[in-house]
Amino acid sequence: MANAQSKLAAAMPAALRERTIRGVVSQLTSLYLANRTRISRAVYLTLLVALINRVRHAVAEQKAASLRDAAKRADKSPAKDDGQKKKKVELNREFFRSLLRLLRIVIPGWRSKETRLLISHSFFLVVRTLISLKVAAMDGAIVKALVKGNGREFLMRIVYWMLIAVPATFTNSMLSYHQAELSLRYRTRLTQFIHDKYLSQLTFYGISALDDRIKNPDQLIAVDVAKFSNSLAELYSNLAKPLLDMTIYTISLSKSVGGEGVVFMSLLVQLSANVMRALTPPFGKYVADEARLEGEFRFQHSRLIDHSEEVALYAGHEAEKDTLDKGYFTLIKHVNYILRRRFYHGFMEDFVIKYFWGALGLLLCSVPVFVKLPGGTVMNMGDRTESFVTNRRMLLSASDAFGRIMFSYREIMELAGYTSRVATLLEVMDDIQRGHFEKKLVSSSGTENNEAVLKGRGKVIESEDIRFIDVPIISPNGDVLVKALSFSLKPGDHLLVVGPNGCGKSSLFRILGGLWPVYGGTVYKPPFSDIFYIPQRPYLSRGSLRQQIIYPDGLRTMRAKGVTDADLLAILKILNLEHMLDLYPEGWDAEAEWRDVLSGGLQQRVAMARLFYHKPRYAILDECTSSVTLDTEKVMYDNAKALGITLMTVSHRRSLWKYHCKILQFDGQGHYVFTKLDAERRLRLEDEKEDLEVLLRQVPEVERRIGELTAA
Repeated sequence: MANAQSKLAAAMPAALRERTIRGVVSQLTSLYLANRTRISRAVYLTLLVALINRVRHAVAEQKAASLRDAAKRADKSPAKDDGQKKKKVELNREFFRSLLRLLRIVIPGWRSKETRLLISHSFFLVVRTLISLKVAAMDGAIVKALVKGNGREFLMRIVYWMLIAVPATFTNSMLSYHQAELSLRYRTRLTQFIHDKYLSQLTFYGISALDDRIKNPDQLIAVDVAKFSNSLAELYSNLAKPLLDMTIYTISLSKSVGGEGVVFMSLLVQLSANVMRALTPPFGKYVADEARLEGEFRFQHSRLIDHSEEVALYAGHEAEKDTLDKGYFTLIKHVNYILRRRFYHGFMEDFVIKYFWGALGLLLCSVPVFVKLPGGTVMNMGDRTESFVTNRRMLLSASDAFGRIMFSYREIMELAGYTSRVATLLEVMDDIQRGHFEKKLVSSSGTENNEAVLKGRGKVIESEDIRFIDVPIISPNGDVLVKALSFSLKPGDHLLVVGPNGCGKSSLFRILGGLWPVYGGTVYKPPFSDIFYIPQRPYLSRGSLRQQIIYPDGLRTMRAKGVTDADLLAILKILNLEHMLDLYPEGWDAEAEWRDVLSGGLQQRVAMARLFYHKPRYAILDECTSSVTLDTEKVMYDNAKALGITLMTVSHRRSLWKYHCKILQFDGQGHYVFTKLDAERRLRLEDEKEDLEVLLRQVPEVERRIGELTAA
């Protein structure tokens, strides 16, 4: 009896404490419910103030970043530029500026088809969210009928659920179609814009020959533009729909479970999201580096294809294999590194999004069951089940939407990588068209003394004559070959250019052709269309036999000039090429890989036929008769002069001297001679010089013999 009384006395304080805790919780709950409206307003007002303060800080940080960038640009020197590291890919002011520029290209205006597609896409996104809300409510009603055991109502709900599946599936298909169509439209707009810039003002040549910031423009135009367009189209769907879903589902949930619970859960979600964002690797930089390595690997294969004959003759396949393997394994090493980082990041992301946020959601859905909210009605088992299932469905959709927003951060970083590469291509093309080039020069004598010359720019004046006044001739690696070249040509002054290799002959003609900038002095030259260039190995385009003769003109341009196929045949007859028409049944429309089909001599004769067709005022002939006979060479030059074409020839063949009246001779030491050319006298002098050189080579043998005779 005493033991029972002692146990009862010990249990009474515990029960009293439990009742006290319950009473405190009940009082706090009653106090909260009585002041729920005021607390909600205070919470919402606090969130609004925090949002305004965050926006203000963001604006201040952007202004400070802009000032820092301006200070860095002001302090930047050329020496620092040479060692400048690659541009870091991140979500900063530069990214949004580049993205805005690209958006103006792919969406040119409010009346464009892209804008109409975006509006239609947005409409179906709203419809999809509203359908999802209806489906969530129908799920709850189906489970309610199941719990109540009402078979008729259950079957009716199933029928309604199947009927709403028709507009739901149609909407999903339309969303996929709009996304694919937007990606294609973006790519078309951007590719056309890039092609217009790339193939104008010789920009394609400047990127490859005068500037080394972009190593593989083909990779950027063919691959990265497509990836950027696809990423941009996907990002709109992956951001717009989740944001819309979150907004609508949050409003619906707040009506069911109370706004405070939604706000509290949102704060926890935001806190965990900030932690995840801080731990997220820079996937944008990884993507940009991967695309760069892919381009370099492809470029190595293209280079091997272009120089396959030389590599085969040198038996350099092992060395090329080492180079290709090194490029491939560098790429694979980087890809494996990205996979490892994505593995750890995906593990963290899935745990937080699926399970941690899911647990918070279950707690939120239980609020109407365990807490009686003001204005709420008494619910039976079926009503509670319906409410829980509906809220759970909306919560899962909202959680999925927020998860997609979190996953989209990685997609945004990938978009930043593609944006950086495409925007860099556009910036470099703009610089080249303005005459600004950045190339790392490796001069044999150092570029420090030539820095002033390389930074300077001369004048180019359109004229009927050709005149160089104190123009420096610069090699591709930064050497000043001739400090100040001056000469003049009038129509009919056929010029022969001679000199050792690397003395400036090709640089001179590149300046004349408008390929290279004029670093100083003044150049008077005809317009680009009046100068025609024929290299030693002419370029043969893809297309018909007719197109090889009239290149770069098309058939329509040829007809507009009044030229017929009979005129082209007359040109071929001059060069003994009329048999080419008989080789192919299609005649002028025959197509082949002409570079492989025609021998070197035939290619040079086709190039000369191209010159006769265009009939320019000036022609630059760079060793263009090295593979033809002397008789064919005579026909070429005689007919070119008869057409009134002023010839400028680079050649070491003596047989060509008689076709020229001026000579520009470089000595390879920075000096030159420009004078009239007397071919016959020069030939006699050259013959005499060769005879004397033969005698000089015999002097040591004569001296040795004299010594032997003297000793005897």
